[in-house]
Amino acid sequence: MTQFSKPLLAVTLSAILLAGVSFATQAKEPQSYQLTPVQIQAATNGTKPMTMEQAMAHPDWLGRQPEAAYWSADSQSIFYSRKQQNSELRDWFARPLVATDNGQQVALHELDNIGAEDQRFSNDGKFVAWTFEGQVFVKEVVSGKISQLTRNREQQSDVMFLTDGRLSWRQGWDFYGLNLQSGALSLLVSLKTEAQPKAPSVPDSYLAKEQHKLIQFIALEHKNATDAFNQQQQLQQQSDVLAPAPVYLGKDVSIDSASLSPKGDKVLLALGGKHERNSKDIMPNYITATGDIAAQPVRARVHDQKPQPHKLLLVDVANNQQFPLSYDTLPGFDEDVLASVKAENAKRQGKSYSSKKAARDISLLNDWSWDQSAIRWNESGSQVAVMLKAWDNKDRWLATVDFKSNKLVSQHRLHDDAWINYDFNNFGWYNQGANLYFLSEESGYSHLYVKALNGKAKKLTSGTFEVSQPKLNRAGTAIYYRANPTHPGIYNVYKLDLAAEKAQQLTALTGNLSFDLSPDESQLLVRYSTSVMPEELYVMANQSGSALKRLTYTVSEQLTAMALQAPKVIAVPSSHGEQPVFAKLYLPKDYQQGEKRRAVIFNHGAGYLQNSDLGWSNYFREFFFHQILTQQGYVVLDMDYRASKGYGRDWRTAIYRQMGTPETQDLMDGVNWLVANANVDVARVGTYGGSYGGFMTFMAMFTQPDLFKAGSALRPVGDWAYYNQPYTSNILNTPDVDPIAYERSSPIYFTAGLKNQLLINAPMVDDNVFFQDTVRVVQRLIEQEKNTFETAIFPVEPHGFRQPSSWLDEYRRIYKLFEREL
Repeated sequence: MTQFSKPLLAVTLSAILLAGVSFATQAKEPQSYQLTPVQIQAATNGTKPMTMEQAMAHPDWLGRQPEAAYWSADSQSIFYSRKQQNSELRDWFARPLVATDNGQQVALHELDNIGAEDQRFSNDGKFVAWTFEGQVFVKEVVSGKISQLTRNREQQSDVMFLTDGRLSWRQGWDFYGLNLQSGALSLLVSLKTEAQPKAPSVPDSYLAKEQHKLIQFIALEHKNATDAFNQQQQLQQQSDVLAPAPVYLGKDVSIDSASLSPKGDKVLLALGGKHERNSKDIMPNYITATGDIAAQPVRARVHDQKPQPHKLLLVDVANNQQFPLSYDTLPGFDEDVLASVKAENAKRQGKSYSSKKAARDISLLNDWSWDQSAIRWNESGSQVAVMLKAWDNKDRWLATVDFKSNKLVSQHRLHDDAWINYDFNNFGWYNQGANLYFLSEESGYSHLYVKALNGKAKKLTSGTFEVSQPKLNRAGTAIYYRANPTHPGIYNVYKLDLAAEKAQQLTALTGNLSFDLSPDESQLLVRYSTSVMPEELYVMANQSGSALKRLTYTVSEQLTAMALQAPKVIAVPSSHGEQPVFAKLYLPKDYQQGEKRRAVIFNHGAGYLQNSDLGWSNYFREFFFHQILTQQGYVVLDMDYRASKGYGRDWRTAIYRQMGTPETQDLMDGVNWLVANANVDVARVGTYGGSYGGFMTFMAMFTQPDLFKAGSALRPVGDWAYYNQPYTSNILNTPDVDPIAYERSSPIYFTAGLKNQLLINAPMVDDNVFFQDTVRVVQRLIEQEKNTFETAIFPVEPHGFRQPSSWLDEYRRIYKLFEREL
């Protein structure tokens, strides 16, 4: 194994010492963020200049950082995976806390013995269970003895310990319970998407009725079949050795989610309809192993997507009874929340719209970023909570179930005139399962709330910052969370005492992080990075101010040899609001000397993403490209324009029904700031970005044609009606309801404005932003006789390029564009 060498990458882990912060419910909101640059991370100690070939090389050269790290059951080791060199395969490593190297690789035949990230502990903490390759394993924590409980070709999942000590898991939609002492295995409940079997009946036709009346053999066969059916039904009811009868749900439904109570006595289900795939949802792939053109299936477009509501169903396992749970107890379940939007669109067509109430389509909330279920039982199984969302994206409900009346009880409604965030929806139980905790953006920022089932919601954190990743301790007395109160780009770990309603800061780092509490709750596993250091693993005692011990050193000598400049994070004053636009600023040496500088503004992708934080960026190739540009004398600005993550609800929703307009206004502020503060020539500024950043490049070049001298749009969205439903309908509603929003927001409607040089880089097997987007925009530009654009296509690439040669070709073209035009 490789021993640790002296780290070559300079890292400041506590450049800012932050005092413990206390947040009470009545705390005042802090003032706006200061408008001063933040330079808290040193550049690397290396001296080697970055080259384009190195920047776009396969990312293995960075060192293959640790992935998917989790705690061992005894809290004495960390397990993590690491990519193999020159392969897409991963190896697993065990890193004891007392070790002095990166740990030992786990042999393939030992992988079943190391637990899993989602392992589950028994209530007394004596056992831990997990699945490996779909098979169930259990371990005695003290002795370390491991037992394999299943060995079949089926996939087991949803491992949990029941209140009576049995271990439960799901196979298909069958739930099993195993007594760990006796070894007795029982089928607890079997869910079937089939019609309820019925006794044989006589077909309802003239000939059939006559046949049964005239032919004794037919009548006898029918009687025998009926007797056998009735006897089997009686045996099922009276026998105490048979498996429980299946729960038949009907043949026209699909099970989208099912959660077993810890008592094993109830199941809460979310049923959907059976949706057939549209055969038109395909994408041609021109480079295939056979040489033929393949019609590759892809997702539906937002204009084709139909509502997919859920039917909630409570199953009484013991009595095999089903209780549909109506949504009519949820406040606002029938409100016409899009009335004003519909009226505006109707008016444009010379029509009028009359609002009326009607039941809305509602489903489980599918949070893209959480690792929990939308259905959560308390530990005893006496209560269940469910997070629901309206199909129109305007409401989120946290509800419980009244088991006496079999009705939903609304505990909290979050309404947003724009859209409910797909992030910040974590919730759970505490106080012996009598109270709920949850995240909500209702104040304008994601904060922690608590609520007794018969009381009012109470806000426990407060301020112009975002709380995420809440984790409840075993005793239910404290919640650990991640937040950015000191600066929007700096994240740390906090511990909130639920009784005192006060928070204590545990880490004092100056980058970005995520964390996990050890099973014995004595330590924190911290995944931490800075703007010049990829993510590594650290451990610290579960106390404020504890020292941080680094566990892994995977960064390569090639990376540490590079002369990497840590960008400053600045706050660009906004001309459209009080809150500034935070941005990364890259400056060449002596940038104030000589002639005015060329500049480039980078537009990050995803829209709702934070890139101007102090951690390692997912856009590391762009980070290296910016180093190259700076070496050549460019000034580079990377802005967290409106819509970006990390700055609160209003920043996120500023683009509602007008994507591209607020962001372009922010880019204009960025250009003005560069001219006033960084010695930049206003006539020599370019821009580029991919995906959402490509869309923004389009909008800026089309709607503000004099803002940028040149721009490059990578894998860009050209028409939002062709993008997917979950993302697009949040922001623009749906095309049938709100065509105005799509016309305001889609670049294809503004192509006539193109004036300066535009480079379009488009992958052809992109199943996220379809190549069709580029084709339609290009045809539009051709028909408008524009001659200041060019297109580069990449035949084998998906949305995220895979081949280093493609990355290199793409960025060489972008660099040549800027060199030629700026």
